[in-house]
Amino acid sequence: MLINLDRIDQYVGMATDYLSATAAAARLGVSVATLYAYVSRGKIGSRPGADGRSREYRADDVAALIDRRQAGRGAAQGAAHSLTWGLPVMETRISLIRPHGHYYRGQSALALAQSGATLEDTARLLWDAQAADPFTDRPRRAWPGAVAALLRQGDIPPLERTAAALPLLALTAPNSQADHAGQGRISAAQLLRESAALLSGGPVNRAPIHAAIAERWSPGTRELPALVCSALVLCADHELNASAFATRVAASTGASLHAAVSAGLAALSGPQHGGATARAHALIQQSLRQRQPDELVRDYLRRGEGLAGFGHPLYPDGDPRAALLLDQLYALHPRRAAVRRIQQLAGAVENQCGRRPSLDFALAAIVSIYGWSPDAGLALFAAGRMAGWLAHALEQRASGGLIRPRATYAGIQPVRDS
Repeated sequence: MLINLDRIDQYVGMATDYLSATAAAARLGVSVATLYAYVSRGKIGSRPGADGRSREYRADDVAALIDRRQAGRGAAQGAAHSLTWGLPVMETRISLIRPHGHYYRGQSALALAQSGATLEDTARLLWDAQAADPFTDRPRRAWPGAVAALLRQGDIPPLERTAAALPLLALTAPNSQADHAGQGRISAAQLLRESAALLSGGPVNRAPIHAAIAERWSPGTRELPALVCSALVLCADHELNASAFATRVAASTGASLHAAVSAGLAALSGPQHGGATARAHALIQQSLRQRQPDELVRDYLRRGEGLAGFGHPLYPDGDPRAALLLDQLYALHPRRAAVRRIQQLAGAVENQCGRRPSLDFALAAIVSIYGWSPDAGLALFAAGRMAGWLAHALEQRASGGLIRPRATYAGIQPVRDS
């Protein structure tokens, strides 16, 4: 599915990225005065801000300056910095992140979500499936016995259920290690459907993934499928995050698609990655029980506790994925008291510490409004992100080569025999 990028709305922003002075200085790790010095020496371009008084600074120039600084510090130190929100360490054609939004193979993920593109449409784009549609094959009619038994155990959380089932599905999956690109995409399509069904706790069928999830979690809710669809598309990929990198490492060893995405799922389960959605849900629930969101936020800040679901290192002016999803949620339920309370919570956080909602907060807000279980937000995230993990596994398989970085040893040095 192709989207016309000539008309990208308010969520996407200008074609060239610019940052505020505070954001540019923070990204460089310098003072605003030093930023001005870089501008005066012609290292960073700028333009007048929207208010006519301030100025904005070219993000590409900021990135290039960071690049040059890192190169001057030596290859080893630059590589070490790259592993934590640093410089690029791997080439990919799958996705690109800019401060105003992210792109899938050059197409705006925000525009895709707004256009009504499905997760299947997005997967076809991410997998570069132009020659043939991998979703035309009929899905598996019934779960293997061991997987069916897992689904009958209602006390197993969605991620754990899916992590347990994937190796079992691999035992009978055709084409999971096929070298042919087309066969690999067919296997990926089957796996995407199966993993979404496992995460949402239902059977595999030919219905669109977003419609199947919405019907399982809130049967008969007419407006919900479109909202779930947007969430899945926006979650589908986000460049080389921890879970995508884990997926690529596993795929680089020649592991099957099931094993590769299992690595991604394991990384997502960590509290520093997928755990943010559950913490954001807990914060929202606490705010719904209290009358004064301002005081709740103030208490968190006094105690030095983090406000889960706010701020994102790659989006200094706010996560546009969250802005789009929250706007859609608010438009669907403008009169609901819980929606107004969530809006007040977001406003209180921004007023008191300047941070705006992230995707984790938006997913947690959807879960809260529809009364789903606390782990539903992460399950929704994983169902969408599975498309991206599969894209990275397929791309890594096509490029070949084992991912094997070297470590800088910092321990006790061995003593040589005399």
